[in-house]
Amino acid sequence: MIAPLPSQVTAVLGTFIDPFLGQDLVSLKMIQEIAVHGQTIGLKLCFPYPVGRKIPELKQSISDLLIRHWPDYHVSLQVAWKIRRHVVQKGVKLKSAFKNIIAVASGKGGVGKSTVAVNLALALHGMGARVALLDADIYGPSQPRMLGKQHEKALTRDKKLMPILSFGIQSISIGYLIEEQSAMIWRGPMVSSALQQLLNETAWQECDYLIIDLPPGTGDIQLTMAQKIPISGAVIVTTPQDIALIDAKKAYRMFEKVEVPVLGVVENMSWHECTKCHHREAIFGEGGAQYMCDEFNVPLLAQLPLLSQVREQGDNGVPIVAAEPDADIAKPYWDMASQVAAKLALREVDLTAAIPVLI
Repeated sequence: MIAPLPSQVTAVLGTFIDPFLGQDLVSLKMIQEIAVHGQTIGLKLCFPYPVGRKIPELKQSISDLLIRHWPDYHVSLQVAWKIRRHVVQKGVKLKSAFKNIIAVASGKGGVGKSTVAVNLALALHGMGARVALLDADIYGPSQPRMLGKQHEKALTRDKKLMPILSFGIQSISIGYLIEEQSAMIWRGPMVSSALQQLLNETAWQECDYLIIDLPPGTGDIQLTMAQKIPISGAVIVTTPQDIALIDAKKAYRMFEKVEVPVLGVVENMSWHECTKCHHREAIFGEGGAQYMCDEFNVPLLAQLPLLSQVREQGDNGVPIVAAEPDADIAKPYWDMASQVAAKLALREVDLTAAIPVLI
């Protein structure tokens, strides 16, 4: 029996398409090593986005592919990932603590943006990334309650706020500085200043992704974010109904004007499933987000159901990804996080971060 050549193994791997990147392993330059020893085909792959939860599935799929061509061989596969820093809008200084900042926006309130943001952050962490969450909704902060930390207050050390740790992610919010029922009666400039302080005067640990939960609208806070904070990409959350889509399109136009790339659209409340008979009903309409994606040529990242259990877990301070990570109800959120990370990984890498400063 003739042993397979590395070039032959490479050719076979060129037929394996990553489901989230939409390209094959060879085109994406993921193959780091191919070695054939005895009856073993050894592989080392490095993905450009975190795949921690998918390693068993990836190993099985790739092994099955190679064994179909060489049934008498065993496959030894090592899988790793490397998250790179990506290009942001021009003229904005990078933040050393974060490789990538992802803004989650909606344009309109009441579409479940904060639920999407917190589960996105938790899912990215669960996939193996280092993650932080900034609650940028100064008037109505909700992340402290969703993370089960509404009674905690942020401490200061060396004139820096200390982020609150919950479920493995760092977070900061105006909700950690005031009482939950206090009303923030501030004008726009004060709100924008407070937001920059939360970002710049917090003792963040280095992380791969900072998720920013933006308030609804396209006002002062959103413009401050887009013009002064280096954003690698934005995710727009909407429901299928026309009223929500009108404002979601405004959010897209805002990011377009300030040259922040939109990674895609998340359609929340796509359908409601009856807890008794499991009948699905599209109570907010169907296909709205897909029409928007077709219009602006951006991907539909996820369609998330309207389920009481997701709402209850958020209210109880244990988001669904943390509460039931292996349940079917959490799977759309895991897939959403993979889509977001993969779409960002396909964007231009910021090579300036690797250039040393000569003194």
